[in-house]
Amino acid sequence: MLCMICKQNEAKVHLTQVDGGKIKKVDLCEDCAKAKGVDDPTGFSLADLLLGLGASQEMAQATAGGETRCPTCGFTQADFKKSGRLGCPECYQTFAEGLEGLLKTMHKGTHHTGKVPHAAAPPVRALHERLQLLQRRLDHAVARENFEEAARLRDEIKGLKEGFSGVLTA
Repeated sequence: MLCMICKQNEAKVHLTQVDGGKIKKVDLCEDCAKAKGVDDPTGFSLADLLLGLGASQEMAQATAGGETRCPTCGFTQADFKKSGRLGCPECYQTFAEGLEGLLKTMHKGTHHTGKVPHAAAPPVRALHERLQLLQRRLDHAVARENFEEAARLRDEIKGLKEGFSGVLTA
Protein backbone atom coordinates (compact mmCIF):
# COMPACT_ATOMS: atom_id res chain seq x y z
CA MET A 1 0.00 0.00 0.00
CA LEU A 2 1.40 3.42 -1.00
CA CYS A 3 1.60 6.53 1.15
CA MET A 4 -1.45 8.80 0.67
CA ILE A 5 0.70 11.96 0.63
CA CYS A 6 3.80 11.23 -1.49
CA LYS A 7 2.26 8.27 -3.36
CA GLN A 8 5.77 6.82 -3.79
CA ASN A 9 6.88 5.00 -0.65
CA GLU A 10 5.25 2.07 1.07
CA ALA A 11 2.92 3.08 3.92
CA LYS A 12 4.20 1.95 7.31
CA VAL A 13 2.07 4.20 9.55
CA HIS A 14 -1.67 3.55 9.54
CA LEU A 15 -4.01 5.92 11.34
CA THR A 16 -7.71 5.37 11.96
CA GLN A 17 -10.23 7.88 13.25
CA VAL A 18 -13.84 7.13 14.12
CA ASP A 19 -15.99 10.23 13.80
CA GLY A 20 -19.76 9.97 14.22
CA GLY A 21 -19.81 6.34 13.20
CA LYS A 22 -17.66 6.93 10.08
CA ILE A 23 -14.20 5.44 9.87
CA LYS A 24 -11.46 7.50 8.23
CA LYS A 25 -8.09 5.92 7.49
CA VAL A 26 -4.77 7.52 6.56
CA ASP A 27 -1.77 5.49 5.41
CA LEU A 28 1.65 7.18 5.51
CA CYS A 29 5.26 6.30 4.83
CA GLU A 30 7.75 6.90 7.63
CA ASP A 31 9.12 10.11 6.08
CA CYS A 32 5.69 11.70 5.58
CA ALA A 33 4.60 10.61 9.06
CA LYS A 34 7.67 12.33 10.57
CA ALA A 35 7.09 15.42 8.42
CA LYS A 36 3.51 15.58 9.71
CA GLY A 37 4.63 15.22 13.31
CA VAL A 38 3.05 11.81 13.90
CA ASP A 39 5.98 10.86 16.13
CA ASP A 40 5.38 14.06 18.17
CA PRO A 41 1.89 13.91 19.76
CA THR A 42 1.87 17.66 20.47
CA GLY A 43 2.45 18.63 16.84
CA PHE A 44 0.25 16.02 15.20
CA SER A 45 -2.96 17.14 13.58
CA LEU A 46 -5.10 14.31 12.26
CA ALA A 47 -7.58 16.91 11.00
CA ASP A 48 -4.82 18.37 8.84
CA LEU A 49 -4.06 14.98 7.34
CA LEU A 50 -7.67 14.02 6.75
CA LEU A 51 -8.79 17.38 5.40
CA GLY A 52 -5.94 18.21 3.13
CA LEU A 53 -3.46 15.36 3.04
CA GLY A 54 -0.77 17.98 3.32
CA ALA A 55 -2.64 21.20 3.87
CA SER A 56 0.21 22.70 5.82
CA GLN A 57 2.64 21.82 3.02
CA GLU A 58 0.39 23.53 0.46
CA MET A 59 0.19 26.66 2.57
CA ALA A 60 3.89 26.65 3.43
CA GLN A 61 4.85 26.38 -0.24
CA ALA A 62 2.53 29.24 -1.20
CA THR A 63 3.89 31.58 1.48
CA ALA A 64 7.54 30.48 1.51
CA GLY A 65 10.02 33.00 2.83
CA GLY A 66 8.49 33.77 6.21
CA GLU A 67 5.51 32.97 8.35
CA THR A 68 2.47 34.86 7.15
CA ARG A 69 0.19 36.25 9.85
CA CYS A 70 -3.39 37.47 9.40
CA PRO A 71 -3.44 41.25 10.02
CA THR A 72 -6.89 41.08 11.65
CA CYS A 73 -6.71 38.15 14.05
CA GLY A 74 -3.00 37.25 14.04
CA PHE A 75 -3.66 33.68 12.91
CA THR A 76 -0.65 31.85 11.41
CA GLN A 77 -0.10 28.79 9.24
CA ALA A 78 0.84 26.86 12.35
CA ASP A 79 -2.51 27.76 13.93
CA PHE A 80 -4.30 26.51 10.81
CA LYS A 81 -2.28 23.30 10.85
CA LYS A 82 -3.19 22.58 14.48
CA SER A 83 -6.89 23.40 14.31
CA GLY A 84 -7.76 22.76 10.67
CA ARG A 85 -9.71 26.05 10.73
CA LEU A 86 -9.05 29.70 10.00
CA GLY A 87 -9.36 32.48 12.56
CA CYS A 88 -11.52 35.08 10.77
CA PRO A 89 -12.92 36.02 7.34
CA GLU A 90 -9.76 38.03 6.56
CA CYS A 91 -7.70 34.82 6.86
CA TYR A 92 -9.23 33.63 3.58
CA GLN A 93 -7.63 36.60 1.81
CA THR A 94 -4.36 36.39 3.71
CA PHE A 95 -3.84 32.69 2.99
CA ALA A 96 -5.70 32.67 -0.36
CA GLU A 97 -2.85 31.36 -2.47
CA GLY A 98 -2.25 28.28 -0.32
CA LEU A 99 -5.94 27.65 0.29
CA GLU A 100 -6.80 27.60 -3.41
CA GLY A 101 -4.74 24.49 -4.08
CA LEU A 102 -6.02 22.87 -0.93
CA LEU A 103 -9.67 23.53 -1.81
CA LYS A 104 -9.20 22.19 -5.33
CA THR A 105 -8.03 18.88 -3.92
CA MET A 106 -10.81 18.71 -1.33
CA HIS A 107 -13.73 19.89 -3.47
CA LYS A 108 -14.76 20.06 -7.10
CA GLY A 109 -13.70 23.70 -7.36
CA THR A 110 -12.99 26.88 -5.47
CA HIS A 111 -16.38 28.58 -5.80
CA HIS A 112 -19.45 27.64 -3.77
CA THR A 113 -22.43 26.93 -5.98
CA GLY A 114 -24.92 25.82 -3.35
CA LYS A 115 -27.31 22.92 -3.37
CA VAL A 116 -30.87 22.42 -4.52
CA PRO A 117 -33.12 19.51 -3.50
CA HIS A 118 -33.16 16.82 -6.20
CA ALA A 119 -36.91 17.19 -6.76
CA ALA A 120 -36.55 20.92 -7.49
CA ALA A 121 -33.24 20.84 -9.36
CA PRO A 122 -34.40 20.52 -12.99
CA PRO A 123 -37.17 23.16 -12.79
CA VAL A 124 -34.96 25.59 -10.86
CA ARG A 125 -32.05 25.13 -13.26
CA ALA A 126 -34.32 25.60 -16.29
CA LEU A 127 -35.84 28.73 -14.74
CA HIS A 128 -32.42 30.15 -13.93
CA GLU A 129 -31.18 29.50 -17.48
CA ARG A 130 -34.34 31.09 -18.94
CA LEU A 131 -33.87 34.19 -16.78
CA GLN A 132 -30.23 34.49 -17.83
CA LEU A 133 -31.20 34.23 -21.51
CA LEU A 134 -33.91 36.86 -21.12
CA GLN A 135 -31.51 39.17 -19.27
CA ARG A 136 -28.95 38.87 -22.08
CA ARG A 137 -31.65 39.63 -24.65
CA LEU A 138 -32.80 42.61 -22.55
CA ASP A 139 -29.25 43.97 -22.35
CA HIS A 140 -28.85 43.53 -26.10
CA ALA A 141 -32.18 45.26 -26.83
CA VAL A 142 -31.22 48.22 -24.64
CA ALA A 143 -27.82 48.45 -26.36
CA ARG A 144 -29.61 48.55 -29.74
CA GLU A 145 -32.04 51.13 -28.31
CA ASN A 146 -34.98 48.84 -29.10
CA PHE A 147 -36.97 49.99 -26.09
CA GLU A 148 -40.24 48.27 -27.04
CA GLU A 149 -38.48 44.90 -27.10
CA ALA A 150 -36.64 45.80 -23.87
CA ALA A 151 -39.92 46.65 -22.11
CA ARG A 152 -41.47 43.35 -23.25
CA LEU A 153 -38.45 41.39 -22.01
CA ARG A 154 -38.40 43.32 -18.73
CA ASP A 155 -42.06 42.42 -18.15
CA GLU A 156 -41.43 38.77 -19.01
CA ILE A 157 -38.52 38.61 -16.54
CA LYS A 158 -40.63 40.28 -13.86
CA GLY A 159 -43.48 37.81 -14.46
CA LEU A 160 -41.17 34.81 -14.20
CA LYS A 161 -39.62 36.10 -10.98
CA GLU A 162 -43.03 36.78 -9.42
CA GLY A 163 -44.38 33.37 -10.46
CA PHE A 164 -41.46 31.56 -8.91
CA SER A 165 -40.58 33.93 -6.06
CA GLY A 166 -40.47 31.11 -3.48
CA VAL A 167 -38.14 29.00 -5.60
CA LEU A 168 -35.75 31.83 -6.50
CA THR A 169 -35.25 33.09 -2.96
CA ALA A 170 -34.53 29.63 -1.55
